[in-house]
Amino acid sequence: MKVNLTGQVALVTGGAKGIGRSIAELLVSNGAAVVSVDIDMKTNEQTARELSGTDRTCIALAGDVSDRDQMEQVVDNVSRKMGGLDILVNNAGINTLSDRSPIHQFSSDDWEQILKIDLTGVFVTSQVSIPVMLKNSAGRIVNVSSVAGIVPLRLQSAFVAAKAGVINLTRSMALELGPKGILVNAVAPGSTLTQGTEALFYGPNGAYSEKAASLIAHIPLGRPAQVEEVAHAVLFLVAPESSYINGTTLVVDGGWSAGYHRDW
Repeated sequence: MKVNLTGQVALVTGGAKGIGRSIAELLVSNGAAVVSVDIDMKTNEQTARELSGTDRTCIALAGDVSDRDQMEQVVDNVSRKMGGLDILVNNAGINTLSDRSPIHQFSSDDWEQILKIDLTGVFVTSQVSIPVMLKNSAGRIVNVSSVAGIVPLRLQSAFVAAKAGVINLTRSMALELGPKGILVNAVAPGSTLTQGTEALFYGPNGAYSEKAASLIAHIPLGRPAQVEEVAHAVLFLVAPESSYINGTTLVVDGGWSAGYHRDW
């Protein structure tokens, strides 16, 4: 898919690797100047170098999406150095930090941290970015949720709650910002092949590798998504041609959430 994003400035959180890197790469290759924000600056700077070129711009900035002061500084830098902000992709997120547990045994520390990054991070980053977009009465915001925000999963109460919150936050933002020229949508990936899911499921030494076949059995397409497939959904939503799409959640899950795939 090719669209014309020439002259647009995009901010991608969690852009150093995985889905975020793929989003940054697609935006750059379609003409946008991209700012990748991540706490892993070594990887982030490497990504920026690899995605930049003679006529391509990708710069790396450090930032914790849940820290208002840091994100205000990031957005101020972007606005001053690049002349504005046209696209925001709230991609940064984490999942369960320790063993997966039922709600009555779930770690309070994990709950706080996951909600802080996955939901509050979307709120904070959006809140400090929107005033810059309002100066031009235009912009696109894409929030990365999850299939877990649509179909609740067991033993991941914090992640499920955060990602469901992102979906309704997206709708609320769309209602408020659409009349001001800023379109807000979400992408909800299903299981996607990244370094993280490889460590959990798809690698030979994954923590839950014995459950990978069962997970795949729920997906009609019979495989996890590639990061590029999720990134293309984001590209579609920020494309100039998608000018009447606002407040929707584009599910990229191979049919996982469509219903029961297995015979019962």
